[in-house]
Amino acid sequence: MAKIKKHTLTFENDYAYDLIGICSHYGDYRLVWSINEQLNTHFERGTELFLVSGRKGNDAAGFPYYAFQEEDNRLEMYLIKNKYEGKFLIPEKQQIDYFLFVCDNFTVDIDDWVETLRSLPGVMAAYAFDPATFTSTEQIIF
Repeated sequence: MAKIKKHTLTFENDYAYDLIGICSHYGDYRLVWSINEQLNTHFERGTELFLVSGRKGNDAAGFPYYAFQEEDNRLEMYLIKNKYEGKFLIPEKQQIDYFLFVCDNFTVDIDDWVETLRSLPGVMAAYAFDPATFTSTEQIIF
């Protein structure tokens, strides 16, 4: 009897976004106002929830978000609340209140933005994260 060869196909995610975690005691609307004032952005609240499917694909969760698109640089940003209705967007970082996703970033220096966010009065902490270090970011698709 011939040996059966098994091949395993693995996918490596290419994250096309930078990730900033923000700890703030402000409500989302107040935080967005501060960010818009300081970073000269124009975040607007999304009309629907940002949906993220679960690992098994059947238990989707929705999260409120704010979006900003800069057409000149083709830059998209999303500020998403980490906890909503008892579910976490990124459960590995439950102490983070908001995540700022900067998609297709070629113009923004993330370290400068983190420093600017830390200087906002309602922000207690801001951190740049590598999305590849969290398993839950595999379900986040823009």
